This record gives sequence, C-alpha cells and structure tokens, in this order.
Amino acid sequence: MLVVWIILAVVVVIGIFFWATYNGLVTLRVRVEEAWSDINVQLKRRLDLIPNLIETVKGYAKHESGVFTAVTEARANVLNAKGVQETAAAENQFEDTLKSLFAVAEAYPDLKASQNFVELQQELVDTEDKIQASRRFYNGGVRDLNTMIQTFPANVVAGMFKFENKDFFDVEESERAAANKPTEVKF
Repeated sequence: MLVVWIILAVVVVIGIFFWATYNGLVTLRVRVEEAWSDINVQLKRRLDLIPNLIETVKGYAKHESGVFTAVTEARANVLNAKGVQETAAAENQFEDTLKSLFAVAEAYPDLKASQNFVELQQELVDTEDKIQASRRFYNGGVRDLNTMIQTFPANVVAGMFKFENKDFFDVEESERAAANKPTEVKF
C-alpha cells in the first residue's frame, strides 16, 4: 500500500510540474504577443503622423520630392511588413529616411519655426520613445520565453507542446554604432 501512495505522489508531483511549466510557457508567449501588439500600435501611430509631417514640409520645400518619395516608400514597407525580422528591417530603413526628412527641414528656418511642424515633431519624438519602450518590453518577454524554452527541465515540456523561440526586435548595426559614438558638442 505504501508503494502505491509513493507512486501516486510521484505522479501528482510530475503532473503539477507539467501543469505549472505549461502554464508558465503560455503566459510568457501571451506576454510576447501582447508586447508585439504594443509595438505595432506605436508603429501605426508614427506612420499616421508621417503624412501630416510630409505635407507640412512639402509646403516649404517643394523641390525636395526625392526625400518625400523615399519616406513614403519606406512607410509603405513598414505597413506591409510581416513578422519580426521583416518589420525590423523595414523599420531601420524607415528611420533612415526620416533622418533625411529632418535634414531637409533643417534647411528651412521658417519651417522649423512653424507651430504645426513643431507639434508634429514633438508627437513624433514622443512616439519614438514609446516605440523604444515597447521594443524593450517585447525583447524582455522574448528573452524570458526563449530562456524557459531552452532550459532543462522546462525544455521537455516546451518540446512536447511545440513551443518555439521568438525573434528579438533588433536595431540595425549602423544604428548601434551611432548609438555607441559619443555626442559631439560644438560651440
């Protein structure tokens, strides 16, 4: 009779382990999906601001059509991107074209003084901050999920239920290099 109780106790412990591990994996997967949704919301918000920003700049810089075309095309690429890797690549391209748009704006002092342009620029900066926060939250969730999927004994449960590693939302190498460069201060 004691042997039956021991076997039953072992089965219960194993069952609780599988139950807890599976629920932990599902929770982490849902957090990653939620974080990805947050990134998409912020990207959409930024993409919605861009046409207004372009129209504002166009009024001052009519001969800069190549920049406007590049920004519009990059915006379309982000809208049409599927998955983390494709979205990250489109995002990096889009951020580069935005830099060229702001470079054009720098050449027009009246534009920089325009209240509409200043408000749009502030909204864009706020949105960029939210995108960065969303990326950090997403990448943290991916890290936790991937770690659990790869560590023993949770990897046994993850393999049984076909949990897969998720991709990180990475910044392009050129942006990393720029972020690591010291800021130049000129007087």
